[in-house]
Amino acid sequence: MAEVETARDGSVLTITLNRPDVLNALNAAVHKGLAAALKEARDPDVRAVVITGAGRGFCVGQDLTEFREAPGDIRDQLRSTYHPNVLAIRALEKPVLAAVNGAAAGAGMSLACACDLRIASDAAVFVPGFVNIGLVPDSGGTFFVTRLLGYGRAFEWLCSGRRLTAAEAHARGLVSEVVEADALPVRVAEVAAELAALPTRAIAMTKRLLDRAGGSTLDEQLEWEAQLQTAATQSEDFREGVQAFLDKRKPSFKGR
Repeated sequence: MAEVETARDGSVLTITLNRPDVLNALNAAVHKGLAAALKEARDPDVRAVVITGAGRGFCVGQDLTEFREAPGDIRDQLRSTYHPNVLAIRALEKPVLAAVNGAAAGAGMSLACACDLRIASDAAVFVPGFVNIGLVPDSGGTFFVTRLLGYGRAFEWLCSGRRLTAAEAHARGLVSEVVEADALPVRVAEVAAELAALPTRAIAMTKRLLDRAGGSTLDEQLEWEAQLQTAATQSEDFREGVQAFLDKRKPSFKGR
């Protein structure tokens, strides 16, 4: 079996990390498969992406067996494997949803937090993991968790390494929704289909604005909004949205 599998349902692409026997721990083959899947996700016909894990886990981070056997320079490993995939997720011009079906630990937690939205099963747990073995968070963990939780809560969680249940993660704002484990695939499919039916270019530009918001001044953000709003008004979906409003009907967006 492939370490990463993809499946398409209409305009939704699901990427499944597929090493269930080790809770989808990341090794060289998974990184390579994920890179290929994220490249496939760039297809304009794909309008929403789901990332999940096979079996009982979402992803428990680095496969420590592989690391122990060939540690090399961790800086080079991060730059050549983790970083490109995290950047590829953020670069996708469409919504990316993490379906957290089980444990999300270490870099697996960072991977989930790199997505635009997280829906968790009630069996999911979130564990930073890094500090527990004397490491610092990587793969964007400090960046995304700080943005999601704020500095104080990010510091407390990442430096304690404490395991969060799905309910605790929801209460803190780390995930948007928690559903029963058996209901997760259906609920994720519903949300992904809803996202895929929206004006994809407008979502993509909204993502860019949100990414910039944390480091921009108000003047800079206003200017970015003005520029991207101009681009949005030139899209087919904008014209369809206005016409549907005037016709008092539901719009049919095409992602163009």
